[in-house]
Amino acid sequence: MNGFEYRRPARLGEVLDGLRGDAEAKLLAGGQSLLAAMKLRFAAPTLLIDLQGLPALKELRAEGTGLWIGAMCCHASVAASALVRERAPVLAALAGGIGDQQVRNRGTLGGSIANADPAACWPAGVLALNATVCTDRREIAADDFFTGLFGTALEADEVVCGVRFPAMAQARYLKFEQPASRFALTGVAVARHVDGVRVAVTGLGNGIWRWAAAEQALSRRFEAAALQGLAIDPAEASGDIHATAEYRAHLAGVLTRRAVQDISSTLP
Repeated sequence: MNGFEYRRPARLGEVLDGLRGDAEAKLLAGGQSLLAAMKLRFAAPTLLIDLQGLPALKELRAEGTGLWIGAMCCHASVAASALVRERAPVLAALAGGIGDQQVRNRGTLGGSIANADPAACWPAGVLALNATVCTDRREIAADDFFTGLFGTALEADEVVCGVRFPAMAQARYLKFEQPASRFALTGVAVARHVDGVRVAVTGLGNGIWRWAAAEQALSRRFEAAALQGLAIDPAEASGDIHATAEYRAHLAGVLTRRAVQDISSTLP
């Protein structure tokens, strides 16, 4: 790695000053993606701003009937939280299935969604549950936050402070793992809301994606049979050494049906 300046601010204002004062500055959350990119020389920031010194970003609390999860909450803390397991067991299970224990101890919710890796788990959960991403200056609906492959609506000097999840819907997240990394070869989050069903797919290779046809079918009739005849066009997916586009698209359909079956089995 080339030389760079390292700062660990104690106030959010200092973070913003650093971002505005150096166009090549990068925020360091858990470092699971950024440090690897720096080692491979894919990223060469001149300033690293470590967010670990901001305890307010690690807050996890109830908000009405919903949840607030701070951007610097690590995956392990979300998975272990009694509050999350009570109010949003789907999120506890999602966080508990990310990487290995070392990754879960370092990786963060905010870092995951800001990076918007096309095979990450958190974006699918945030999108399916219709959460709101809160930054230092605004609130962004999940539908508007994710903009494509590694793309988000964040400005260059904007900081994710946390995510607000509404009162929890009946939801399930399933993924078929890439064995070495435990990223989603394909992953699907299905959430049944009062006003309809949301289905978010990750791992197809082109960014987080909502499957509109499945949402419409399941909103009319919430059972796996409602998905009969529906399939994701492989053109929506990408192939690589791990799986073809056709295989990923097929997996998305299989996982969606299984998620619906799991949710249905818990209904009275």
